Amino acid sequence: MTDEWRGWREAAEAALYGDEGFYRSPLRSPEGPAGHFRTSVHASPLFATAVARLLTGIARELDTGTVALVDVGAGRGELLTGVLAALPQGLEVIPYAVEVAARPPGLDPRIEWCAELPAGITGLLFANEWLDNVPVEVAQADADGVPRYVQVRTSDGAERLGTPVSGADAAWLERWWPLSGPGERAEIGRPRDAAWARAAGSLAAGLAVAVDYAHVRGARPPFGTLTGFRGGREVRPVPDGSCDLTAHVALDACAAAVSSAVAQASTELTDQRAALRRLGVGGDRPPLGLAATDPAGYVTALAAAGEAAELTARGGLGDFGWLLHRVGLPEPG
Repeated sequence: MTDEWRGWREAAEAALYGDEGFYRSPLRSPEGPAGHFRTSVHASPLFATAVARLLTGIARELDTGTVALVDVGAGRGELLTGVLAALPQGLEVIPYAVEVAARPPGLDPRIEWCAELPAGITGLLFANEWLDNVPVEVAQADADGVPRYVQVRTSDGAERLGTPVSGADAAWLERWWPLSGPGERAEIGRPRDAAWARAAGSLAAGLAVAVDYAHVRGARPPFGTLTGFRGGREVRPVPDGSCDLTAHVALDACAAAVSSAVAQASTELTDQRAALRRLGVGGDRPPLGLAATDPAGYVTALAAAGEAAELTARGGLGDFGWLLHRVGLPEPG
């Protein structure tokens, strides 16, 4: 890593995905993402079970016994492994893991490990906490209120203001995240919009789902959300390859990008609490009477209720945004 001043997008790209980057180097992160932060996939197998139900429903709508499942930003294949274990008999699934890191040992041989999105698939494309790791530029309003690019020094994360934001980045800020006062910051989500439009556009037919930390226009955080994670703890973001670098996603802007770029795509933006409840993950405690008639069953159901409650909790995982695009499918009834 060099010790030069660069924009946050370039610096984060190298720190996360370069040859010595956090996601690519087995020496920097041998445990994979799960060693540094806990996603819904790691919180409970109920999440994978819900995705399996979603996939099964899409296969039913497509009227096919063979369907593809694409996991974008697959980590070490945890979600795909869980979904394959939860599928009903009779449904043939072609699973793809899209990930920059090398294939982990011992992974189910059915899973195709690839660095790029497969094209023209029919089924479900699922991206859990992927877009927040797509690097973006950071802007900050100077003393006169002029948005400027924030530059960062690789070695220690020190920042300084650079040139005024211009061109397409300035237009994006004006539309999606206007800065109203000195010191306010924003993450310019154009690369995420483009990445998500490409992902959703890779479907011939089916459903594309992005799940992430999110915010929408009218409720943007005034000073941005850029941060780092290392070893399960939030840390100061330093683009030296030693930590994850993440920022919440303007999912409403991503939704608009797909609507403009992908034909026959309908869009829904909701939260994880509502989405998982539709898929049978509610968090309701089992009836107390079950403890007397089936003690073991009660304990199992109680544990599952606790896991479901975590996945759907307000102020926690339940607040994650779910952006869903139905591609080449009729509107749901």
